[in-house]
Amino acid sequence: MRKLTYYIAATLDGYIAGPDGQYDFFPFEGEEAAAILADFPETLPTPLHGPLGIADRAPERFDTVIMGRGTYDPGLKAGFTSPYAHLKQYVVSRTLTSPDPAVTVVDDPVALVRELKKQDGMGIWLCGGGKLAAALCDEIDELVIKRHPVVIGSGIPLFDGPFVPANFAPATTRSFDSGLTITTFSKALPSADGAN
Repeated sequence: MRKLTYYIAATLDGYIAGPDGQYDFFPFEGEEAAAILADFPETLPTPLHGPLGIADRAPERFDTVIMGRGTYDPGLKAGFTSPYAHLKQYVVSRTLTSPDPAVTVVDDPVALVRELKKQDGMGIWLCGGGKLAAALCDEIDELVIKRHPVVIGSGIPLFDGPFVPANFAPATTRSFDSGLTITTFSKALPSADGAN
């Protein structure tokens, strides 16, 4: 069965962007950039593939991306109607009409993910945002969090929803001299008594 992976950058205090969607405080350079290019190249927008030297590289981990309207909008405003053209793209929105034939707009993310998991294919990447992650928390099989050594105080949280604890178990962590860590968490299996 296909897995839904929430792969995202975050601050030490648990934010994926600033209050107005800012994310320029997350650097993409040096050994961290090399690691992302090596392990997660398909998570970079298609227009960057040529300049980054990965234009001929086929997706290795994900073939589908799901994003919320707030994640999609900055690229759309910059004229990128199909930011991940190398992947099957879904945007979750109740008001957006599809601005590009390569982008499918849906309003029920849970039904979408459950249907995608039944289909053949590679992994499904949830790239943001926090409200969508909270709505899909029960469907997330894996978290990959790039935790940057920065605190911003307020912004868009990793999960922006009601108080509903969900357990994940750390699987691997990679640390860099800059203080960045990339940690993979797997969904914790329910205990014998049914608790998570």
